[in-house]
Amino acid sequence: METVRGTTVVVTGAGGGIGAAIARRFAAEGARVVVNDLDAAKAEAVAKEIGAAAVPGDASDVVPAAREALGGSVDIYCANAGIAPAGGPDAGEDLWEAAWDVNVMAHVRAARQLLPGWLERGSGRFVATVSAAGLLTMIGSAPYSVSKHAALAFAEWLSLTYRHCGIDVHAICPQGVRTDMLRGTGPAGDLVLVPTAIEPAQVADALFEGMAAGRFLILPHPEVADYYAARATDPDRWLRGMNNLQRKLEDIPDSGCYDHP
Repeated sequence: METVRGTTVVVTGAGGGIGAAIARRFAAEGARVVVNDLDAAKAEAVAKEIGAAAVPGDASDVVPAAREALGGSVDIYCANAGIAPAGGPDAGEDLWEAAWDVNVMAHVRAARQLLPGWLERGSGRFVATVSAAGLLTMIGSAPYSVSKHAALAFAEWLSLTYRHCGIDVHAICPQGVRTDMLRGTGPAGDLVLVPTAIEPAQVADALFEGMAAGRFLILPHPEVADYYAARATDPDRWLRGMNNLQRKLEDIPDSGCYDHP
């Protein structure tokens, strides 16, 4: 990838945080950007700031409107929108369904709409903001952990299936990033993520470095690679370590952690 100047880009969940940082970086590099967010005011504010088009609404339905706003096709699609409801099996069906819909099915629906055109012309780029939770897990949120594992699996499937057809796929897997989502994780985030949290712009920098290098897996926190290797090679030791963190969380008064029967 030599340049993104002149390309057309869609970023979902771009009203703030990582999405806004990615949209800003693409716009600064000369791309034509569509800013999508469920919050119309936030989408419009970011779009005005960077000279982009705002297409607010559900991330699952953004492709047709984005094409219209861009006057043609989408070259790069950044599936960044995500939610992180707390809880385990006790979490309500609506929370599990919402996590699956936003964190996984929005990616599937976008790919379903984009792939025919990309395959016809022999090029396209799909960027999934997965989170380190997709490689490891997230204490305190089973819906987030499970759906992010699925998002990573879908990105892997896209890459292995279409890379010889000119389709580039990237999975961004940061740990803590200073966003509203991190602030909403409470004691679990404070214990695990906050100490090494980075700025959203650093995630955008890592994405551009990864795209330039042609890497599938983009790790804004390089240490995640070691954690991922440890999880794969000695899962029992890794699970013991994660359980120790869970027990520390349960020792925090009013942590709101899962109440074991």
